[in-house]
Amino acid sequence: MLPQDRTPSHPGEILKELYVTPLGLTQSDLAALLQVTRVAINEIMNGRRGISPSMALKLADAFQTTPQLWMNLQMDYELWRAKKAHKPIRAIAS
Repeated sequence: MLPQDRTPSHPGEILKELYVTPLGLTQSDLAALLQVTRVAINEIMNGRRGISPSMALKLADAFQTTPQLWMNLQMDYELWRAKKAHKPIRAIAS
């Protein structure tokens, strides 16, 4: 479990650091392989766009991972951000 004060890595950071850079791929190479625009890859890798289910499937195919890996990374990132902004509400009495 991650410490509560540390932002989980954006999936794009994981993509870049663990897959793209070590394999010597360019953003253009990856975009062509995944059949998406280079802009889409750039936005993901720079944390400005999230991983969609269809992108998770493509990344899983390309890097022999699971789509769940990519979706879980995205969910953890988004949930952490939401928790930081969340203002608790009163519970509904049962």
